[in-house]
Amino acid sequence: MPPVISAAGLARTFQTKRGPVEAVRGIDLTVREGEILGFLGPNGAGKTTTLRMLTTLLPPTGGTATVAGCDLVTDPAGVRQACGYVAQSGGVDPQISVREELVTQGRLYRLTKDQAAARAEELARDLAFADLLDRKAGALSGGQRRRLDIAMALTHRPKVLFLDEPTTGLDPGSRADLWDLIRGLRDEHGTTVFLTTHYLDEADALSDRLVIVDKGMVVAEGTPTALKLQHGGSIDATLQDTFLAITGRGPATADAAPVAV
Repeated sequence: MPPVISAAGLARTFQTKRGPVEAVRGIDLTVREGEILGFLGPNGAGKTTTLRMLTTLLPPTGGTATVAGCDLVTDPAGVRQACGYVAQSGGVDPQISVREELVTQGRLYRLTKDQAAARAEELARDLAFADLLDRKAGALSGGQRRRLDIAMALTHRPKVLFLDEPTTGLDPGSRADLWDLIRGLRDEHGTTVFLTTHYLDEADALSDRLVIVDKGMVVAEGTPTALKLQHGGSIDATLQDTFLAITGRGPATADAAPVAV
C-alpha cells in the first residue's frame, strides 16, 4: 500500500529583515497507514514548521508532499479533508459549552444540525467525556480540554491525525490517559497519528517509529528500540535541550533551586 504521508525534499525558507532563514531544509519521510510516528527534535529543529506544511497551514518553498494521496499544493482541500490537526495551544472557545463547540465544528464540515449533534454525542462517548457536554470549555481541566481538542479534530473522521506536543503541561495522570486515547485511535479505528513531542518517554511508549530532526533535516530514523541500540547517547545529545537540569543548594532551599531547560 502507498504511504499515507509522503514527503520528498520538503523545505521552508522564511524571508526576514536579516536575510533568509531555512527552517526546514529538505525533509524526506514516509508514514504508513495505521502507524504512530513520533517526530522529535530540539527547539527550533523545524518540527512545527513541518507539521504546519503537511496540514496546509503553511505553503512549502521547496519539495513535494502528499497526505492520503492529496498533494499539498495542488489539492489542499483534499489534504484538509483527510487530516485532523491539534495545535500546541488548542483552539476551543472558553465561553461556550463543549456540546456547542463540537456541534459548531460539525457544521463547519457541512454536517446537518442533527448529524452534528449526533457526532458530538458519539465523540464525547468514545473519548470518555460524555458527562462534560454541557460544561463550558473554559471550565475544563487541561486533560479534559485536550480530549476536546482531539474530538474536534476527529469530527470529520480523518484518516490522519496530527498532534503537536499534545501532552505539554499535563500532569502525569492526564498524560497517561491521553496516551491510552492515542493508542486506541490507532488500534480501534486505524487512525494514522503524526505526533511531535519533546518527551523521550512519550515517544518511546507511543511510537511505532521515530523520525528525529535537527536544524531542519532528518538526522535519525527507525523504531525506538533500533534507534536506542544503534545510536544511544547521540540521540540524547541531539535532544539535550528537552531535559530539565535542576540544581539544589541543600534541603532547606530546594524549592528555590534554579531550573535550566
